[in-house]
Amino acid sequence: MPSLTVATPNIVEPVVPDVHRNDDALPDPSTMVNESHDLDESAVDDDHVEMPVHPPRAKNRSVFGGSLVERKGSEAAYELQPFPTYFSERTRRPSAIRKESTPETLVEARGTLGKDGRTEPAEEGVTDLPLLDLSEAAQEYNVRRGKRQKRGAISHLAALYYAFFLEGWNDGTIGPLLPVMQREYRVGFAVVSLLFVTNCVGFVAGAFINVYVNDRMGFGKVMVLGSLFQLIAYIIQSPAPPFPVMVMSYFFAGLGLSFQNAQGNGFVGSLPSPSLKLMMLHASYGLGAFASPLLSTYFSGKQHWSRHFVVSACIAVTNTAVLIAVFRGKTQNELMRESGIQVEDHAAARCASAAGPNIYRQIFNLRAIYFMATFALIYIGVEVTVGGWIVTFIIEKRDGGHSAGYISSGFFGGLTIGRLGLMWMNKRVGEYSVIFVYTLLAIALEITVWLVPSIIQNAIAVSFIGLLLGPMFPLMVSHGARVIPASLFTGSMGWITGIGMAGSAALPFITGILAAKYGIGTLQPFLIAMMSMMVGMWAMVPRTRRVD
Repeated sequence: MPSLTVATPNIVEPVVPDVHRNDDALPDPSTMVNESHDLDESAVDDDHVEMPVHPPRAKNRSVFGGSLVERKGSEAAYELQPFPTYFSERTRRPSAIRKESTPETLVEARGTLGKDGRTEPAEEGVTDLPLLDLSEAAQEYNVRRGKRQKRGAISHLAALYYAFFLEGWNDGTIGPLLPVMQREYRVGFAVVSLLFVTNCVGFVAGAFINVYVNDRMGFGKVMVLGSLFQLIAYIIQSPAPPFPVMVMSYFFAGLGLSFQNAQGNGFVGSLPSPSLKLMMLHASYGLGAFASPLLSTYFSGKQHWSRHFVVSACIAVTNTAVLIAVFRGKTQNELMRESGIQVEDHAAARCASAAGPNIYRQIFNLRAIYFMATFALIYIGVEVTVGGWIVTFIIEKRDGGHSAGYISSGFFGGLTIGRLGLMWMNKRVGEYSVIFVYTLLAIALEITVWLVPSIIQNAIAVSFIGLLLGPMFPLMVSHGARVIPASLFTGSMGWITGIGMAGSAALPFITGILAAKYGIGTLQPFLIAMMSMMVGMWAMVPRTRRVD
């Protein structure tokens, strides 16, 4: 009978197994790691079969491609059998089994079987096979990951809400302080309106630069850059500098607000189900615009009125720190993945390609962009004009006193409540159609402010006008997410809000020119005309859903 030799890794010296040992106590061979075995046919001998070292096994159980059989006497030997198919692939190519670096890998079967039937450490370079527990450990890991993603998503939104609070704080400041600046700097309506103009120039410049810096720096860094520009503006304004310097400081404020506004709207608008989140984002703006006049009205009656900007600078410092800590300079896609939001690779590729030189051409080829930008221009202009000039109107035409500044707070308070409290109406009527309803009602209330000479009635009407105007901008952003391709949405919203901010300068400046020539009483008919134009512009915005 020919002699047969089987070579096995990690085998040092041959022994004869003892068939009388307890086979049941031995480990199951299915847990053992095996390497491929080479059959040395040149070592065949007719008299005997040399056996490798293996602990005894139960009869007919597969061990390294052979099975243990009894022979006459006390001898035992292996008889070659077909190698089990369920072992072949994993033993020939252990790397075929993917080893995940996650908590599911609980136990690793390492090494080879030693002489005493126990597992010995594997040699260097041997691939370990993980034993995976896909039940409790996987569930626990998924729960931890879900909580971490949820905390990340909440922190992102909270940081953006705080940034928009500061933006509203900035816009709500000007109304009560405008009469003070006229008195302190001894300038008229037209000259003091230059504050709105330079703020607008900064905002529009930021809207165009935003597309470039967003591509080069990413979401997190652009947000911090915007907050730093805003901080610079408040530092300049704090000591009440000469009027030309004060005017120039508003350029930096507008530039910083533009970066944060475009990035914040683009980020939240790209989230799943963005309507509620956008409402809360702009409600944060309204909350800041509501709180700021309360403080600026207080300082307007003091000698050091510019100390209001010291408070603004402190808020800007905390805003910068929060943006650095939360976003850590990461891009929008990276932050969304951290929050568990799937960002499709093909969408990311489109964004990357769109960020090239053709992005402006792609944006300007969208017809909806022009109508939405014009609507935003008039809307933001009306909002800033009411908040900025209503105090002067009440003082001049209704003989209001120092406390007239609180009417501006009432307007922005209504703005905040409207963005949250009218959500049921938005869903009931429809986000597109409800804008027509709100605008027509606001026109009716503006007529009463024009014709009814009552401070109380005017204050209440102005608050309700804020209530109706409040939801319009977030509704426009939400609708824009449906009609603008996702790859162009952030850049498009930056351009739309930039043009819209031109209205925040143009309309208040025109109001100042008209007031200087015809009196502040021209404020109300001018606002009614602008609101009527809003209706026409919104009717031109398409209602169809986008096709990416």
